[in-house]
Amino acid sequence: MKRSALLWILAVLITLISAVYQRLTGPTHPMRSTITLDGRTTTCKLPRAHIIGESAVVSIPAGSGSGQAILFYRRHNSGDAWSTLPMPSGNGRFAAVLPQQPTGGKMQYYIEYTRDGQTQRLPAPGVVVTRFRYAVPASVLIPHILIMFFGMLLSTRAGLEALNRGTVLNRWVWWTLGLLCTGGMVLGPLVQHAAFGEWWTGIPFGTDLTDNKTLIALVVWLIAALHLRRPDRVRTWVLIAAVVTLVAFAIPHSVMGTEVDHLRSATTAQP
Repeated sequence: MKRSALLWILAVLITLISAVYQRLTGPTHPMRSTITLDGRTTTCKLPRAHIIGESAVVSIPAGSGSGQAILFYRRHNSGDAWSTLPMPSGNGRFAAVLPQQPTGGKMQYYIEYTRDGQTQRLPAPGVVVTRFRYAVPASVLIPHILIMFFGMLLSTRAGLEALNRGTVLNRWVWWTLGLLCTGGMVLGPLVQHAAFGEWWTGIPFGTDLTDNKTLIALVVWLIAALHLRRPDRVRTWVLIAAVVTLVAFAIPHSVMGTEVDHLRSATTAQP
């Protein structure tokens, strides 16, 4: 019992660390930048994801309210010239609203704050890239997140169990495979379609790493399941599957995901 409890605690810790790392390093997590206001350095968050139909607000602290902030923006990978929007101050913040984009559309932006002849750029250097998508119903998104998390947890726990040669691994393999399949191949496409209008954007239709890493993890677990009658090999394959799954799901969501190709669209539209 003590051994089992320790392995569960270890599996939960490993899974939580992986999930937090994935969340904080993902391309949709707000970018942190700093601005000096009233002689103090303040950290602010610049959004990298917006919901279609909601105001795409970009804001920064205003401090005493003096000075001027301007938002520079353009479509990502489009060749567009930079457009500008003034950012009026109110409720202690400078704010402006980006133009709406189609699902999968991305915008680049940065902010210039000027006071007493001194200009600060946020972020400095570089730009923020934000992507637009439709809202995903909670009835689909929450089960997807929970089932994928428990699938990752069971995968890690199965890998730890495989280190004990006296344990039968059948139930660990089938439960892990079932959870990953339900969360990744049933609910995953539902989430993708709700957000971007596409059911699957991984191999062979695209390069979305979120879809592809799910597929890779499932393939490796299927191989492990096929070796359940081979005690001399199944432990090795369960360990391999657990490690592959852990590495795969540490890759942030939405990397190389759905994106509007503005340059191609412009070329196609020409007579």
